Amino acid sequence: PRPCRSVVCKCHPRCRELRPRRRHAPPRGPRGAADRLMLSRTRKVRIETERMTLRLPAHSDFRAWTGLRAQSADFLQPWEPAWASDHLTRKAFTNRIYWAQRAWTSGSAMALFLERRQDGALMGALTLDNIRRGPAQSGTLGYWIGAPFARQGYMSEAIKATVHHTFHALDLSRIEAACLPENEASRGVLERCGFKYEGVAQSYLQIASRWRSHVLYANLRNDRRGRTDAG
Repeated sequence: PRPCRSVVCKCHPRCRELRPRRRHAPPRGPRGAADRLMLSRTRKVRIETERMTLRLPAHSDFRAWTGLRAQSADFLQPWEPAWASDHLTRKAFTNRIYWAQRAWTSGSAMALFLERRQDGALMGALTLDNIRRGPAQSGTLGYWIGAPFARQGYMSEAIKATVHHTFHALDLSRIEAACLPENEASRGVLERCGFKYEGVAQSYLQIASRWRSHVLYANLRNDRRGRTDAG
């Protein structure tokens, strides 16, 4: 019999030769760093420490967050930019949640709440912001903790875990931080977590509605520097 014109016919050997052959994709090798980073950002980040869980904020955190911020206002405001008039409102908090989710998905920032594991208490927050890729591979760390939880080692524990996650999961090479020169508590936390003093930035941020100079610190993934003297 003569071969038919249909490529799906199996009645003649010639027809089988005319059928399109299926092409098998070559097996994929191990994921590269870029693939791993893209995959990680599609998942919700969660960092476990000895006493805490560091996680993305959620809408259900509003009452705990606004209560802690209000309770700690006198403790926090001397070190922070001036609070907007709507700082503690539901709308402002909702905007923070949306920003945190978009920033994590895009890879530009990682905003985390500190939750105590034993009772679920919200204790504070930290943010790895301004994440730069390419030749920089760096980010800027900011943090705060509520007055009832201060000076109990929680922030040091959180920063150490975040530094480890940043270097090994996010594959950054440098984490920067800044604080007011007279904020001895914040400087002590950074130094205990491996940050080294690098200098002073003049008129770095507006704090309490005034331009203030800040001392600069950095933690390097492969840091061979010895102890640096603060100014």
